[in-house]
Amino acid sequence: MLCEECKKRPANVHLTKIIGDQKTEMHLCQQCAAERGELGFLGNVQINFPNILSGFFDLDQDFQVGDSWQKDLDRCPSCDLSYRDFRELGQLGCSHCYETFGQQMEPILRRIHGHTRHTGKVPSKHEGQLKLQRQIEELRSQLKEVISREEYEKAAEIRDKIRDLESQLGGDLSG
Repeated sequence: MLCEECKKRPANVHLTKIIGDQKTEMHLCQQCAAERGELGFLGNVQINFPNILSGFFDLDQDFQVGDSWQKDLDRCPSCDLSYRDFRELGQLGCSHCYETFGQQMEPILRRIHGHTRHTGKVPSKHEGQLKLQRQIEELRSQLKEVISREEYEKAAEIRDKIRDLESQLGGDLSG
């Protein structure tokens, strides 16, 4: 999202003002927000969100000298954000960035969350489906182990369980 004021830089300051019953939202870049005096509550303190994130994420560890030129060339095909831009902004440009920078972001997400899979709350209408999908993934993992030990009868049982669960989901989820 671009700054609503200058329409040149990414909007990284998001303000919501509620005066009486009137709610207004503004999306500005840090420079325009400072010029408008919207960061006045901070006094002379300069808060640079990406610097806070880079300290927390230790992003420099993910940006090693040997592959720095390659990561700078990697750009999202949808929004043209580079990995370096992501590091500086501390945010992605669009949903396609997750696919483009997935490999580089994985260590960052592991450090923050401890894993790369969502384990939080799920809307109740999707809870059953998610539970079935996780059971299928677990069974597939067991299937690989059993096959590697050449326990084919056990593998057939697990395969059948997987098929039953997939039919409950309404289709084949092979992958």
